Amino acid sequence: MSTPINEALIRDVIAEVLGRLGGATASAAKPILASAPTGGSPTGGKAASGAQRGKFGVFHDANEACEAAHEAYLQLSEKGVAGRNKVIQIVKDLCFTNAKEWGRIELEETKIGRLDHKIEKLLGQRGLPGVEFLHPYGLSGDHGITLEEYAPFGVIGAVTPSTHSIPTMACNIITMVAAGNSAVFNGHPGAYKCAVMAARVFNEAIYRELGIENLACIVDPPTLESFAAIAKHELVKLLCVTGGPGVVKAAMASGKRAICAGPGNPPVLVDGTSCLNNAAKCTIFGASWDNNLLCIGEKEVFVLESVADKFMAALEKQGAVRLNDAQVERLSKEAFVFPSGQGAGCPHPVVNRNLIGRDPATLARVAGATIPSGTELLFAETHTDHLFVEEEQMMPFLPIVRVKTVEEGIALAKKAEHGYKHSAIIHSHDVANMTAMAKALETTLFIKNGSCLAGLGSGGEGYANFSIATTTGEGVCNPRTYTRVRRCVMVDKLRIF
Repeated sequence: MSTPINEALIRDVIAEVLGRLGGATASAAKPILASAPTGGSPTGGKAASGAQRGKFGVFHDANEACEAAHEAYLQLSEKGVAGRNKVIQIVKDLCFTNAKEWGRIELEETKIGRLDHKIEKLLGQRGLPGVEFLHPYGLSGDHGITLEEYAPFGVIGAVTPSTHSIPTMACNIITMVAAGNSAVFNGHPGAYKCAVMAARVFNEAIYRELGIENLACIVDPPTLESFAAIAKHELVKLLCVTGGPGVVKAAMASGKRAICAGPGNPPVLVDGTSCLNNAAKCTIFGASWDNNLLCIGEKEVFVLESVADKFMAALEKQGAVRLNDAQVERLSKEAFVFPSGQGAGCPHPVVNRNLIGRDPATLARVAGATIPSGTELLFAETHTDHLFVEEEQMMPFLPIVRVKTVEEGIALAKKAEHGYKHSAIIHSHDVANMTAMAKALETTLFIKNGSCLAGLGSGGEGYANFSIATTTGEGVCNPRTYTRVRRCVMVDKLRIF
């Protein structure tokens, strides 16, 4: 019997989210949300031109995809650890070999971000942990031996974002397969074609080496119906969602355990003890990376008033361009929209999708500014209640807010972070300030004196993943995230002394 699921809630939440993209109305989103064809098949509309059905992981029907993924899971179980390692190496090698082409294909489909960084995301898959991350735990005592091991769930239903479509799918495959699972993906409607292409290539290569055809399935095209079908399918034992608050809410309403990588609005605090040149360099690097699409990316800066002018001068010295008040006002009017039909009261602002992930030159034109070629980041001084401070805007524009004290900066940073407990950054040489901010914000990632990317092993120690489970608490996902612990006990035997 399938797990109970609140399908109406899931449909309502996702319809609202998709209807808000780019300030679109619900009616504007209808082509994406087409109903299932007569007969009840959870497909939601016509497939992409030329797509293969039910072959090498690509399925029109979500239920068929779940069944195929379950069969692949059973096949993988027969291949042992060596089979998992082979799959992981295949996915990593394909990402490395095809990084330039796949990065270009994803950029052409989504029109957001930077090509060089999309390529880097794929090249970086080689550093992800695999089976070696699963260390069993053993106990030996007077009454025998106990062994605890990390076992797979089986089939995992996964949702990927538009910001990192192929990279998120690839790192999910690597870590989920390392744990012994298979997967069914429901991509973002604005970035699913590139994911379908990559999934087919992954599965073809896995089939050639291991004879497993559908280890990483994907629905083509993704719809509300296909997501609901995956979420409620009895063969899907776990959900993994990487996206905004709406899709996270829907996953958590599914009745199944869900690993949810939710939204973030990472604040930066710069105090009077910091190295301002390093703070400026790191902030530019992180906030401009892939045009600030990263959920961990620096989104707003609170700087101590005594060093604010010097910090902004350091930003300019290192290539960032400062906008004046009039230019910020023009940019703000275009960057945020207020959709009608949200009930009584003031409507909540929505980021204009047409400006998400666009390069600084595009934002500068909107603002009426002229900037040098190659500029990576725009910034301006704003007040603490500015929309660019309050909203996760995902653009290479950084609001700077002066604060009188470190305590005020921490309080405002906590307010801007909205309790997402995602990521935060501090530039300081005062251990007390670092400790106070870490305790106040309780974020999953807390970076000291580095860019946001240091939190994922780039410029700092550690491993990377594009699924950072902040909402449900698992943190940066790894192979252990997708396992369940099983205990085996031998009573009074096997102990060798």
